[in-house]
Amino acid sequence: MTDTLPMFPLNTVLFPGVTIPLHVFEDRYRALVHHLLSIDDPADRVFGSVAIREGYEVGDHGAQSLYRVGVRLQLTEVESNEDGTFEIVATARDRIILGGLETSGDFANGDVKDSPDEPIEGSEALHDRARATFTAYQAAISIMQGTTFSGSLPRDPGYLSWTLAALAPLPMAERQSLLEAESPEARLELVTQLLREELRAINVIPSLPATDVARTAWSPN
Repeated sequence: MTDTLPMFPLNTVLFPGVTIPLHVFEDRYRALVHHLLSIDDPADRVFGSVAIREGYEVGDHGAQSLYRVGVRLQLTEVESNEDGTFEIVATARDRIILGGLETSGDFANGDVKDSPDEPIEGSEALHDRARATFTAYQAAISIMQGTTFSGSLPRDPGYLSWTLAALAPLPMAERQSLLEAESPEARLELVTQLLREELRAINVIPSLPATDVARTAWSPN
């Protein structure tokens, strides 16, 4: 089934379960917020977001500047500023695929369809391997930066896959690949592989955070 959603492209990849604060200042997105606030039921105040491809500005080349897979967000908090801008908080609910994009109105609207994960069929060994790899990565970063990671990882493989995808500080293209993975198992396999590559980078060049290394042409392979 295809729905029409107001669209708010961002320079980041979001995952289901993530909450994001946004400062809304552009006219089209202020109009989008006004539209959402006109909806009586807060549960229906939803909009879509997809990431803007690196190297593009918002609106350049229309939908070509946007990834097709994104998320549906629900507006949860709104604060109006005296200058007409807004401070909002939105929570990503589920994954969507963007089809057509209509930009002739006060704000962009997209034709979207749901994109649920495939059923969970993986083994506990895969889940444990993903947790262990993430824990090792966090320990390495903590040693380098003098910080600590607090909190526990979920046991449910679906929630675990989205949590690790959201927490992994990877470049946009790799985060988009995690969002587009078709099942929790595929996502856990991919995030484990990507974090192991980051760990190898840390071990080879310990003076640089792996995220800095990942943004250069250098490869640890």
